[in-house]
Amino acid sequence: MLKMKILVICQFYYPENFVISKIAEQFVKEGHDVSVLTGLPNYGYGYIIPEYKNTRFEIINGVKVYRVKLVARSKSRFSIIRNYLSFWRNSKRWIRKHIKEDFDLVYSMSLSPVTILAPGNLYKKKRKVPHVVHCVDLWPESVLITHAVSRHSPMYSILYKWSKKLYSAADYICVGSPSFEEYFYNVLDIKHIPIEYVPQPSLIEDISQYETYNFGEGFHIVYCGNIGQIQMVEKLPEVFSLLKSKNIYMHIIGMGPKSEQLTEEIKKYGVEKNVIYHGPLTADKSAPFLKGCDALYVSLKADGYVGKTIPNKLMFYMTFAKPILACLEGDGKDELVKTRGALFCQDNPDSIRQSVERLAALDQTVLKQMGELNQSYYFQYFSLKSVSNRLLTIFDQFQKRH
Repeated sequence: MLKMKILVICQFYYPENFVISKIAEQFVKEGHDVSVLTGLPNYGYGYIIPEYKNTRFEIINGVKVYRVKLVARSKSRFSIIRNYLSFWRNSKRWIRKHIKEDFDLVYSMSLSPVTILAPGNLYKKKRKVPHVVHCVDLWPESVLITHAVSRHSPMYSILYKWSKKLYSAADYICVGSPSFEEYFYNVLDIKHIPIEYVPQPSLIEDISQYETYNFGEGFHIVYCGNIGQIQMVEKLPEVFSLLKSKNIYMHIIGMGPKSEQLTEEIKKYGVEKNVIYHGPLTADKSAPFLKGCDALYVSLKADGYVGKTIPNKLMFYMTFAKPILACLEGDGKDELVKTRGALFCQDNPDSIRQSVERLAALDQTVLKQMGELNQSYYFQYFSLKSVSNRLLTIFDQFQKRH
């Protein structure tokens, strides 16, 4: 494989908890020269991390990281829009005025928003190099599922045309879930670009480096991830109000638009002892909880194409060798069926309650076996090395053509 100079573009990067940081570092380990264009870290904080306010360049584990100014995102929709647009504007300015190196290829990880793709498309146009997009969050579908806009609104029409234009400028699209390919063909009507399923790896693979959190007596389930419109985490207090007499506990780690509602529901149902909200924690601080719990919980609203996706937390969960209680459909459910390490439930309190009780009643040997099946499946199909090598193989194919 040819050694390459790769420009990675993503609005989010370490110390923000996104797997793009691990992928870029793996590219370096494989012998490639990697630079990242990103923003000032603020996701999950509500402000620019103070030590990064004046940071414009640093080297992290061999990766050269260039940062552009942006407006920090808080809870308000207006601040989120300003955050998106400030990176879109300033990253393009960096491409036009400040870039000094010549790269062989651009690789953009397309989380929300889709405007992350704009600087990569601009560099491709200026320097005549390939642009590979890794789409792990569909636009404009994501804004529909969160009810930010309605399908028949003028704003949706604008976002649809903008998204299609940005995706269409790529040379190759990797999708984070198999069903995304159908969305590109049938909804965006993009059929001229090769599309391939390439999953996201986990933020953590070596769990041996972490302590094990001691929960004490009882059966302890952990949810770790976003608390938003489509995760339905705010419904869990009602479920556990039906389990008050049981020695079963739900621990919730994360933050998002529904965090406040979650805390209100915990008080409403009087389940402060059964549902413990730990707030947002980094992946490293979350790891001991996942390592020490009895089971993990994943949920996703079965609505639209986003509801069919494989949540990235699923890969994160699998590495910890725990059984998984899953309230989801689509690609995520398909993968868990293959692992044989999960119990499934429907999106209603009684079904979730029954599945929690059933899981808690299983023998420890069975629970251990389920967890090991999940972990083994992860390292067979989703590991950082296998995903990074697949991406590098795609890059290499373009290099050989040029």
